[in-house]
Amino acid sequence: STFGLKKISKCAKPFIDLNFFIGRKCFRSACNNFETKSIFGAFLILEGAQAGLSWDTILKKRDRYHEVFDGFDPEKVARYDKKKVQALLRDAGIVRNRLKIASAISNARAFLQVCQEFGSFDAYLRGFTAKTPKGEARRKSLPVTTAASDALSKDLQKRGFRFVGSTICYAFMQAVGVVNDHRHDCFRYREIRGD
Repeated sequence: STFGLKKISKCAKPFIDLNFFIGRKCFRSACNNFETKSIFGAFLILEGAQAGLSWDTILKKRDRYHEVFDGFDPEKVARYDKKKVQALLRDAGIVRNRLKIASAISNARAFLQVCQEFGSFDAYLRGFTAKTPKGEARRKSLPVTTAASDALSKDLQKRGFRFVGSTICYAFMQAVGVVNDHRHDCFRYREIRGD
């Protein structure tokens, strides 16, 4: 069983995968408190690297990403230079795509600007949603975007972020509990509600 649960809802699989990425110990803290390095790494480095690839591919490389991207410290990543980019492009342990690596660096810079302007990325993100996790009406199939993820994506792009389409934004908003449209038998539904 995964995390002591005998049967995991299909709805929960992406969150268990994210849990493995961040590390079980800090997953709930990162999601509930928007721990800067974990959120920056999960959302702006790994999600960007995953664009066009399977999530499993990126999960298998997550430890190497964490290592070569300085523990996902946005202040360090924002200072990467051409020499560091060349080293990353030679590293077989990550996706060696120049645009994705460049976006991780520019996203780090934009991330720090957002944190400076709003006090935290959490405060910025919550501006696109209610102060408490938004419960969505349960549909037969989940949407891949919403009006809130469309607005977040548009604003992030305006601020210079890349690889932040509405689908990526919506998946992120789900993962960190800003929206709660999980199935009622999903462990994340109950956690976000505080049951």
